[in-house]
Amino acid sequence: MSGQSQAGFTPTGTIATAADRRRVVFATVVGTTVEWYDFFIYATAVGLVFGQLFFAPLGENSALIGFATVGVSFLFRPLGAFLAGHYGDKLGRKTVLMWTLILMGAATALIGLLPTYETIGIMAPVLLVLLRIIQGISAGGEWGGAVLMAVEHAPRRKRGIFGASPQIGVPLGLLLASGVMALMTVIAPGDQFLAWGWRVPFLLSVVLILVGYYVRRKVEESPVFTELAARKEKARMPIAQLFRKHLLLVIIAAFVFAGNNAVGYMTTGGYIQGYATNPEGPIGLERGPVLWAVAGSAVTWLLTTLLAGWLSDRIGRRTTYVIGWVLQLVGVFTLFPLVNTGEIGLLFAGLAILTIGLGFTYGPQAALYAELFPASIRFSGVSISYAIGAIAGGAFAPTIATAIVSATGSTQAVTWYLAGMTVLGLIATLLLRDRSGIPLGPDHEEEQSVSPIYGLAKA
Repeated sequence: MSGQSQAGFTPTGTIATAADRRRVVFATVVGTTVEWYDFFIYATAVGLVFGQLFFAPLGENSALIGFATVGVSFLFRPLGAFLAGHYGDKLGRKTVLMWTLILMGAATALIGLLPTYETIGIMAPVLLVLLRIIQGISAGGEWGGAVLMAVEHAPRRKRGIFGASPQIGVPLGLLLASGVMALMTVIAPGDQFLAWGWRVPFLLSVVLILVGYYVRRKVEESPVFTELAARKEKARMPIAQLFRKHLLLVIIAAFVFAGNNAVGYMTTGGYIQGYATNPEGPIGLERGPVLWAVAGSAVTWLLTTLLAGWLSDRIGRRTTYVIGWVLQLVGVFTLFPLVNTGEIGLLFAGLAILTIGLGFTYGPQAALYAELFPASIRFSGVSISYAIGAIAGGAFAPTIATAIVSATGSTQAVTWYLAGMTVLGLIATLLLRDRSGIPLGPDHEEEQSVSPIYGLAKA
């Protein structure tokens, strides 16, 4: 028996109970939330304090340099994706997830202990970038494993909502990162926040990693991988097979994510936070209210992500995505007109409207990606597509936005840049057939290997 039936059987013939599935969902949500909290706390700090503490002595473009370090980590996501994909398809999804969690947490905690430029000079930003690179490697490996643990455990007709569980780790991580930072602006206001308050959220990562590690240890390996291992059908060189047979699919899938990621990184990359709180900028709002507004928008993002995952099980991944791209385009064109009013309530409204489209173009992604690739190379396929999409989309979106505003003095061109990325995501989506419900187990490799790209019979 392949895939997972509605009766709850795994590919190996054992019964996946409701309790087993709840445990997988809970572990996936907790683990990805911790991972993305660690990843986003850096971007939030770049927009608020790192420019002053680590990059200010480097010149008047310190803000631009700071946001560039957010993007640097994305360049190393493919390395994490390659490593995780290779070992995830050979050793299992669970093993890789444990290591990505530890790696991310260690890097984040060490950032919280770093001396600033004033103390150790140029070594401060150098060490900061090195730790950010480690975060990038970990993030590149995390997503694919979390996605497959959720989707490969799911009943066939509930893959969308199960797959949304790792997806909500992003808005939950943003909510947690923004909320903790906002709380620290109250506990350590003004100069105290610059002196030590910003460090606390990074050091808190140690506790969160311990929690995430404990929860993930309790979860069983993915049933699809378990059957592949039992049959000794694991791919010997999964990445080589992926690029030889499915290169075009990887590129198109990457563009699907890039359309979402470029827009999402206006907040997760720290751009809106830095733009709205810059005392020399056109708005000059206080840190605390802006962080609370971002945290509030993370809630709407979470809810729409879950809704989109659920809806994709009913109307298909492709249709849900198309609706999402239209909603995201609306959000893109309303974002800066509302943010630029300088009213905190309207800033929140702009972010909340934007996150509706973001949720609809993110919630179905886990199920969509898992259904695109054959079982034996699936971890490699979803991880590498995701990593490439992150580079093409969010890696330097805050840097690009900063450079555009610096050059033009206006956010209008930023809006058109984000609109263009949204349209790119829509085009990539329309190139793919909907494969909702396709069997995921190794018995159906031949069916899974038929290209989902319109116009191609075989991958």
